This record gives sequence, structure tokens and C-alpha cells, in this order.
Amino acid sequence: MFASEPTTADDQQEGRSPPTSILFGRFMLPDMSEHPCQVTHIDADGAVFATSSVPPADTRLVAYIDEVGRVEATAGERVDGGFKVSFVLNASRRERLELRLKWLEERADGATDQRRHARYEPKDSKSHITMPDGRVYACEVIDISLSGAAVKIEVMPALGTYLLLGKMRGRVVRYLDSGFAIEFTSQLDRQSLASEIDR
Repeated sequence: MFASEPTTADDQQEGRSPPTSILFGRFMLPDMSEHPCQVTHIDADGAVFATSSVPPADTRLVAYIDEVGRVEATAGERVDGGFKVSFVLNASRRERLELRLKWLEERADGATDQRRHARYEPKDSKSHITMPDGRVYACEVIDISLSGAAVKIEVMPALGTYLLLGKMRGRVVRYLDSGFAIEFTSQLDRQSLASEIDR
């Protein structure tokens, strides 16, 4: 979910960051409606959201961007195919975002993915997530490794939330286009991997 685009003359003239990457995400408006988008020209100040749903300027929104996470923002001017946003970040969040974007650029240039172990698709992808308050949600395991898993699910807990995937404890480490990634608190061994996920 991370692709490259060429820099255009318009980018240089307008002083925007070149669209070195495309990320996928969605944003929620004050009326609680959610809209999918593609995110380009992203830096710690803001981004361009490519979408058919363009809110009025100065609208506050919450975006969930794949590989970046939850970001509060303010809608800016309309551009061709979408609109600009300005991120609303405190100093520590801004620093984390800058580091994250740098890591994504390095990975796009050929750096090793942060998942250390090989992933595979489970034979039965159906499982469930148990939240800290005891609520249980059905989910689909997209892929799994000894150190973590990616799940497809409608709920979107905060980054860092500890939860259970089947019987395995882990925490939410990043958002995906249709769910989130979990890092297990204890690395699995190969023999116990299958038994830790409900079949």
C-alpha cells in the first residue's frame, strides 16, 4: 500500500512536498460520516487527500492513514481530485510522525519491512479480538507471523492498545486500509502458532 509517483512542475512551483508516496486511508467528518481517500504529498505539516468527498475549508476531521495511524487535521483548499489538509499535532506527535514518514521513505527505497518474520495466511482466517473492556469482535486474520498479525476488522482501537487475538496477547502498532496490525507481547514458537489462533 505504498507506491511512488513522479514529481511534477506544479509541485515545484507551489512549494509542496513531491508526491513520493501514496498511502491509503479514510477520514471522519464532524457528522461521523467516513470517507475513503488516497494520501499524497504527506509531511509533518499536512497532506493532500484524493477523494470525491470534499468538506468545506476549515472543517475539523480525524484521519486514519495506513502505516501512519490516527491524525487530527483541518481541511484546507480544494485541489484537483480532492483537498489539502493541515495536521493538528503537538510537538511529540509531530516528531513521531516525522520519524514514521522517514522510515516509510527508507522502506520504499528498499529497506527491510519491520515485520521480522515470514508471514503466512492461516488455513482458517476467522478469529476474534477481545478488547480491554471485555468487548469481543469477530475479525479475519489476513496474515500471521511469529511476532505479529494483520487483521481485517471494522473497529479501530487506538495505537498502543493491548488486546487479545484469539488467545494471544498483543498491541496495536499500526493501521491498515481495512484493519490494523498487532505485535505480540511474546513471540510465538512455530509449534504453538496454530493453537494460539482460534480455528
